[in-house]
Amino acid sequence: MKFSENELHAYVDDRLEGDARRAVEAYLAQAPEDAARVAAYREQNAALRTLFDPVIEEPLPERLRSLKPSRHAARIGVAAAWLALGAAIGWFAHALLADRPYTWASFPRQAATAHAVYSPEVRHPVEVGAAEQEHLVSWLSKRLGMTLKAPVLTGEGYELVGGRLLPGEQGAVAQFMYQDAKGKRLTLYVSRLAGKQRDTAFRFSQEDKVAVFYWIDGSLGYALSGELPKPELLGVATTVYKQLNP
Repeated sequence: MKFSENELHAYVDDRLEGDARRAVEAYLAQAPEDAARVAAYREQNAALRTLFDPVIEEPLPERLRSLKPSRHAARIGVAAAWLALGAAIGWFAHALLADRPYTWASFPRQAATAHAVYSPEVRHPVEVGAAEQEHLVSWLSKRLGMTLKAPVLTGEGYELVGGRLLPGEQGAVAQFMYQDAKGKRLTLYVSRLAGKQRDTAFRFSQEDKVAVFYWIDGSLGYALSGELPKPELLGVATTVYKQLNP
């Protein structure tokens, strides 16, 4: 069952409850393109709140409190305000969706969203399982146009579950999933980045319950995500980095 744009927006805006919300969540776990679209909607909402909430919360200037506009003037003022707000939102949404220089800033959120969508899955956590690792790595490498590796994390207590292909802002994205003996999962999110990236340092981001360490290696961006304490996730991320850069 495919959900409409209105239903996806209702889900993003927390206007769905109970069975309706669970049905959308189950659908998104099987629909990576719509899952990525939902993640983008959430990014837009957060950015718009950051931009406009301070303005909305500002007190009305004293010089305006004493004014008593006519009904006609009030209607014009309201219409003008809505027109201005619509224009601002349209411009800002366009900036969010366009190919922009601050794509890197949204990278950990995208990785965390993909982790949150797929890591709870029991029957279909990945598209290609670890039993076909050679095919998985070859397939994802071909789709991203880069030679990829699936790090070995047995020393950290994690085994490869498999991986999947996801849509991203710059095209195809690869996701490798790992699991420990207790069922706790980590995901490694790999995406090509547009333009030259100079900042290769490890960065950390806490996206709700999901911790993310992310970095740049050449023309690829990597993000390791999991519901782990920061020091523990850093240890695994360091192992991943060393294996990708022997």
